[in-house]
Amino acid sequence: MIETSTPPRAARSAGVRRITLHAAGTTLSALLGEPAQLPPRAVVLALHGGGITSGYFDGTAHPDVSLMTLGAALGFTVLALDRPGYGASAARFPQGQALAEQAEAVRAAVAAFAAQHATGDGFFLLAHSWGGKLALTMAGDAEHPHDFLGVDVSGCGHRLALDPAADGQDRDALLMLRNWGPPQLYPPGTFRATQAALSPMPVRELAAVIGWTRTCDEVLARIRIPVRLTFAEHEAWWRHGDEDLADLSALLGGAPRVLVERQPAAGHNLSLGWAARAYHLRALGFLEECLRG
Repeated sequence: MIETSTPPRAARSAGVRRITLHAAGTTLSALLGEPAQLPPRAVVLALHGGGITSGYFDGTAHPDVSLMTLGAALGFTVLALDRPGYGASAARFPQGQALAEQAEAVRAAVAAFAAQHATGDGFFLLAHSWGGKLALTMAGDAEHPHDFLGVDVSGCGHRLALDPAADGQDRDALLMLRNWGPPQLYPPGTFRATQAALSPMPVRELAAVIGWTRTCDEVLARIRIPVRLTFAEHEAWWRHGDEDLADLSALLGGAPRVLVERQPAAGHNLSLGWAARAYHLRALGFLEECLRG
C-alpha cells in the first residue's frame, strides 16, 4: 500500500486530514481522524450515502456535528472512505460500482489501512443511506462473518416510502425534502458548508436502490454481528412504521443483537443536523457495548 496526502479541497475540522489509499488496483480517498493518544481503541469505518462524499461525516457548520472529531475525542480512529465512484476514484468509476464490487474494493482498502495503522480492537462499520447497503452487505459476507465488531446504519431500510403522487413535483424540491427535511433541523450555514461534499450519484447506484428492496432479505439474514439501525423522525426515503421496523428486525434473526431506533428532531441527513451529536454518541455507545462483548 502507498498512502499519500492530497491538497485540501474543502474546509475540515481541526485534526482531520485527507489521505489516499492504494490497494488492489483501486485508489480511494478518505478523511482520517485519529485520537491524540495512539493506539486507538478501535477504528470506525464510516461509509457515506449517495450524492455526497466522506465530508458528510465531518460537518463544519457547528462544532457539535462532526463524527470525525467526536470519535477521535473518545479514543477512536475514524476512517471515512470515499466509496468507489466518489472522490479520488470518481474518474475511474464514473458509472459507479455494484454493491459486491464496492464491498471488495472497500475490504482491500481496509486491509491496506490496517497494514500501516494501529487499529485497536478492530473495525466497526458506521454507515448512512446507500453506504448502509454496502455496510450491511459487508457485514453479511458469509466468508467473513466476524470481520467487524458491529454495524451501525442510519437512513437505510427495506421498504421504500416513495409516493407516486409526488412524481409531478419539482425534482430538486422533492430531493431537498427527502434528503434534508425541515431546514430548521440543521445549524445555520449547513447547506453552504456542505456544497463542497456534494457529488453526482453514479448511475449504477441509482439502479441499485430498487434492487436493494429485492435482495436485502437475503443479505440481512446472513449477518452474524451486532446491528443497530436508526431512522430519523423525518426520514422520507424509507418506511419506518412500527410494523415495518418489526419486520426489519425479524430479518436480522441471525445477528446476536439487534437495535432498531428512531432519532427525534432529525432528517435523513442525520449526521449533519442538530441531532448529529446525540446520534453519534449513541452509535459510539453501541460500539462500546460491542467492544465489551
